[in-house]
Formats: sequence, structure tokens, C-alpha cells
Amino acid sequence: MSRVLEVNHLTKIFGDGDTEVKALDDVSFSIEQGQVVLIVGGSGSGKSTLLNMIGLLDRPTTGNVFIDGINTTTLNDDQISSFRNKKLGFIFQFSNLLSDLSVLENILLPRQIAGTNTASEKEARDLLKAVGLEDQIKKRANKISGGQAQRVAIARGLINRPSIVLADEPTGNLDSVTSQIIVDLMKSMAKKLNQTFVIVTHDRQHFGNVDKIITIKDGKAFEGEQPSSTMELIA
Repeated sequence: MSRVLEVNHLTKIFGDGDTEVKALDDVSFSIEQGQVVLIVGGSGSGKSTLLNMIGLLDRPTTGNVFIDGINTTTLNDDQISSFRNKKLGFIFQFSNLLSDLSVLENILLPRQIAGTNTASEKEARDLLKAVGLEDQIKKRANKISGGQAQRVAIARGLINRPSIVLADEPTGNLDSVTSQIIVDLMKSMAKKLNQTFVIVTHDRQHFGNVDKIITIKDGKAFEGEQPSSTMELIA
């Protein structure tokens, strides 16, 4: 397997002086292509901040994020926008589909933004088939269920063949049965496509066996599920 993500000594500080908060504290780890990785931790632990750093939605105070060997912290804003669209896919707690567009049109949006439309519709149809929604292709996004919308969001996140799909609480707005369907689908797509998924979640129980778990506590990163005196600190 090839290394797709490397986080080196990542620190993020918000505020200054008496209001300074260290949301991430010297975090380092790596992820290989095709792995399903969970980021877990309590509210305010720093896990969402970490996902924002990996997703190039915010810049670290110090440290580096390498994606496919590229040091993304050296990119300017225009380069980041282009890199993010080509290399990263996103799945959010709410599917964030555009309600006035069809299922197919929503999936094609990242490809249109990237300006690479060649064979796009066939690929989108293939992805819809893979997520079990080929019969919903012409429906408006506001006419499908929440679980179906999240499956569309997975297909949309994959359309640009990203190096990493980042999922922020992808089951947080779903019932337990639908959550399990979405989890199984992401794990299946990881295996079929050799696709890397990095997932922030509170629903640890739904994911079963995964390739790696990173627990964030008070801005520190630990390998495994529960930080303890015997758990190895990742730094």
C-alpha cells in the first residue's frame, strides 16, 4: 500500500494570550491508501479541527499535512481550492445536496467545478448503481429519503476519484438501521475502489472492524479507542 496522508507535528491554536486554546497539540500519524480510519473523541476534543486541517478548510498554526506526497501547507489559497476539489471528497452529517437539482446533477457538481466533464455522466451512473440508487437518477434531491440522500452524497464524494474521502459524522442524522447501511456502503466502496476514508464519528459501534482508530483527547492523538496510561501517544 502507498501512503496517502501524512500528518506531521500538527498544532492548531485559536485565540491568544488569556483566550488561547490549543485545539490540536503536536499530532502526527499516517494513513495508507484504501484504509478506513476513524477519528473519535468527545465533544471539544479537537477531532473536527483535525478533519478541517486534513480537508484544507483551515490552516494549522504549525506542522504539515502531506497528501499524495504534496505538502499542502505550502499551497496558496487558489492552489488549495484546486487541490481540494481534485484530491478530496467530502461527506457531511447532512447530505448538503442542492434540492433543485436532480440526483445525477448533484453527483456531477464536483466534476463540473473541476472542469473535467469527459465521460462524467457514465461514471456518475456507475456510482449510482454501486450505491443502489440507479432507479433514482432523475429525481430531485428533495424527493428522496435521508438515507438515500446520504448515499448520493457518498457517490458525489467519489466522482472525482479523490485520494481521500473525508466524512464528518456521516451517520449523525440517521436512524440506527439506515446508519448501518451507510457504514457498510462506505466500507464496501473502500474495498472495491481501494478508496481511503477518514471518518469523524460518535457512532463507533456501527463501524465494526476498521483499519485504524485515532482517538483525540484534549488535542492529543492516541492510537486506539480509549486514551490510557498504557496507550501510545501519536506524536
